Amino acid sequence: MGTIITLLIMVLSILLILVVLAQNPKGGGLSASLGSANQFGGVRETTDIIEKITWSLAIGIVVLSIASSVMSGNGQTEVQQDIQKSKAEQQGQQGTK
Repeated sequence: MGTIITLLIMVLSILLILVVLAQNPKGGGLSASLGSANQFGGVRETTDIIEKITWSLAIGIVVLSIASSVMSGNGQTEVQQDIQKSKAEQQGQQGTK
């Protein structure tokens, strides 16, 4: 399950990068490139839609990141757990010598 969440986070991140690159801070961006589409929705609506998509992707990444953290258990990764097990085994072997 953790792998699926990680893949979703990566896909959302790539989509977020693409949406941000489609924006232009001076009001052009994708809305300026879609000449005929602006006649239907208007420049302002195109900008609003892109902004909503940006916020939705960002919120999705945050939610999935939190879910991934919660699902990982007590906050320790498998590597950290392996290190603790090996330390405990080493201490147990040293105590028997």
